[in-house]
Amino acid sequence: MMLADRALALLHEWVQSESLRRHCYAVADSTRHFAQLRGADADLWEAVGLLHDMDYERHPNQDQSPTEGHPFVGVASLREQGWSDEVCRAILSHADYSRVTRQTPLEQTLYAVDELSGFVMAVARVRPSKSIHEVDVAAVKKKMKDKAFARAVNRDDIVRGAAELQMPLEEVIAGVIAALTGDAERLGLAGTAS
Repeated sequence: MMLADRALALLHEWVQSESLRRHCYAVADSTRHFAQLRGADADLWEAVGLLHDMDYERHPNQDQSPTEGHPFVGVASLREQGWSDEVCRAILSHADYSRVTRQTPLEQTLYAVDELSGFVMAVARVRPSKSIHEVDVAAVKKKMKDKAFARAVNRDDIVRGAAELQMPLEEVIAGVIAALTGDAERLGLAGTAS
């Protein structure tokens, strides 16, 4: 069985919220996309994207405890189930408060696409057609300047994520748009064009 298939089953076991599931699908699409660009293990990277917020619904960790709640509960469960240290470290590293430094391309990519994937989805949802097919890099960058739009999304994390990947922000945005476009139906972003 592919890792991403196992991860998807786990995600559905842990997460009931359709919006959180869609966020995890989008992050998984994005990590897979960048894995393919790098010639890395796309199945592994997709699995990490699916699992990175698996415990967020049950253990949100609003106080950003460095030891309890999200993502520590999910990672503890993954370790018990025999998931690799590579997977567990990547998931821990996407939360700055975990104090796990991002060292590998997988860890850096997960961080770079996490907030950005959600932001790109939000940009698509405000389009008249509610379609990802109408979203381009310029639209995303314009919305990033609008502090009232998707207020919960940390723009600094998006910028820092691209810097950690040593890629221009525009390239990272374009990659995320491409990744989400390929899964528009499942993400609810196909719009009226489909």
